[in-house]
Amino acid sequence: MTGEGVTMKLWKRPAMTGLCIWVLLAGVVTHAQGRRGDGPAAADGASPAELQRLFDAYALVQAQDVLQLTDAQYPQFMSRLRALQDIRRRHQDERRRIVQELRRLAERARSDAAARDGIGERLRALRDVEIRSVDEVRQAVDRLDEVLDPVQQARLRVLEEQMERRKLELLLRARQGARARRLPR
Repeated sequence: MTGEGVTMKLWKRPAMTGLCIWVLLAGVVTHAQGRRGDGPAAADGASPAELQRLFDAYALVQAQDVLQLTDAQYPQFMSRLRALQDIRRRHQDERRRIVQELRRLAERARSDAAARDGIGERLRALRDVEIRSVDEVRQAVDRLDEVLDPVQQARLRVLEEQMERRKLELLLRARQGARARRLPR
């Protein structure tokens, strides 16, 4: 069976596919969070980018199930949802990078005039990223909504909120498990 055939069969069984992705994601997050630090994962763990891709795949499967997409809607929905996810992730990464630069500059600013001058420039860059992010996300959401009827749009907004809550719960559980493993016995 071709890769496309497998994909088509899997998306027609969203509950089972979603469960498999969720279990895999939970195991990978728990394993990756078991190490110390928040940097990239160790060689035997998953990187934050890999975890995000797994979670995005899970969100796509859940959306297909909850929204009850037609065969005609699914391909466009899938590509537009992935585009939205990519835009959000790209802006989040860019914002995180600038904030890290601001942290470094703020630490050096006590004794370094050049660092103080760089803060203003980085703050302007942060504001520009945030403004651009809002606009690009809005455009991507509008393109996604073009594929959906109003009921599906409402269900998608509810699902996005639920997915964000699930992600936070999963990360919290992983961190609690990691903390428990580090405690002396």
